[in-house]
Amino acid sequence: MASWVISECGLRPLPRIYPKPITSQKLSNPNPSKLRISRTDFAKCLSSGISKDRRWALRVSAPLRVERVEEENNGGEIAINGGNDEFDPGAPPPFKLSDIRAAIPKHCWVKDPWRSMSYVVRDIGVVFGLAAMAAYMNNWVVWPLYWFAQSTMFWALFVLGHDCGHGSFSSNPKLNSVVGHLLHSSILVPYHGWRISHRTHHQNHGHVENDESWHPLPEKIYKSLDNATKKLRFTLPFPMLAYPIYLWSRSPGKKGSHYHPDSDLFVPNERKDVITSTVCWTAMVGLLAGLSFVMGPVQLLKLYGIPYLGFVMWLDLVTYLHHHGHEDKLPWYRGKQWSYLRGGLTTLDRDYGWINNIHHDIGTHVIHHLFPQIPHYHLIEATEAAKPVLGKYYKEPKKSGPIPLYLLGVLVRSMKKDHYVSDTGDIVYYQTDPELTGAQKS
Repeated sequence: MASWVISECGLRPLPRIYPKPITSQKLSNPNPSKLRISRTDFAKCLSSGISKDRRWALRVSAPLRVERVEEENNGGEIAINGGNDEFDPGAPPPFKLSDIRAAIPKHCWVKDPWRSMSYVVRDIGVVFGLAAMAAYMNNWVVWPLYWFAQSTMFWALFVLGHDCGHGSFSSNPKLNSVVGHLLHSSILVPYHGWRISHRTHHQNHGHVENDESWHPLPEKIYKSLDNATKKLRFTLPFPMLAYPIYLWSRSPGKKGSHYHPDSDLFVPNERKDVITSTVCWTAMVGLLAGLSFVMGPVQLLKLYGIPYLGFVMWLDLVTYLHHHGHEDKLPWYRGKQWSYLRGGLTTLDRDYGWINNIHHDIGTHVIHHLFPQIPHYHLIEATEAAKPVLGKYYKEPKKSGPIPLYLLGVLVRSMKKDHYVSDTGDIVYYQTDPELTGAQKS
């Protein structure tokens, strides 16, 4: 039997209040919006039930449908997501990280080192095969095709080394370290230096100040930049060549280097790891210098230099678009509003067409961000299993053609409007600099 209460609008049913969040697997509509009812107002409604003017037959509403409920320690309020209000991506989600974890099949967490190594063998074989073919044919019809294909394969090698850094490649730390160094050093990435800073990124994603890469600049820092720096950071193609600079000096407002063991990025017990990776990186630079004498600098540039620049552009493009450029503005957090879950939910999945398989489905980025220990070959299945729980907090990616050219338009639009965030506020959104875009100030 439902309970009823008299309000100013007539007879209304009491909303159903659940003791804890309900996962969307039990809901007919997993995409609610947000409505708040304070405990004080709730008590007033109860007390109004003794009103003399009951008007039993007038304006009797239909039962209120409450899809999800989340109780928060926030001013004594109960957050009820339901009704017709517009969905707020910055609202606390009505589920927990454990709810998402429970929805993912157990076998998705299993790491198979043999399967992981098979991808390494495959990718290295393709890299050397492409280089041999291009060097043998050596004509200007083949070289542009080679540069695109090889830069994509360099990016694929990076993703496998990235899995080593997360420990999703295997459960053996030594195997992860050896394979990670071989893969990342071959494309001039300091394995441990990057691994540690990337871990910081995952642990703080969505936090304005604490996030590590492609985080928004606070307004004060942004306005302190000279015009040349602003142009370089937000005018294509320069931002897509930022990764080597980031490795040397990090982002504006942060200090340190991925190569130096005493950098702010690292703690003292990581010093040996950073030195090891820097030595491996230096050895690769020495190998490339030797090859330039053997085959000539022009041939080395064609075989390695240009594909390396293409790889850098792939890395910056993918990293940026997994955290920016959605058609709806996504929040960034400060203070108590930030949490690991809320930050991770602002990441974006992207579809890369034929390249999805080549770069190991790194486009399935939301579940990877929340659970980086899941191997890349289980990410698609894990994402499908988690969608009913995530509801509207999961942004379905736009389907791509064979080559994801549409992402270039997404990148251009985002670069024009996503410049900085306010210096104050616990939940903030990107703002646009009218001077940078050429627009007139209002």
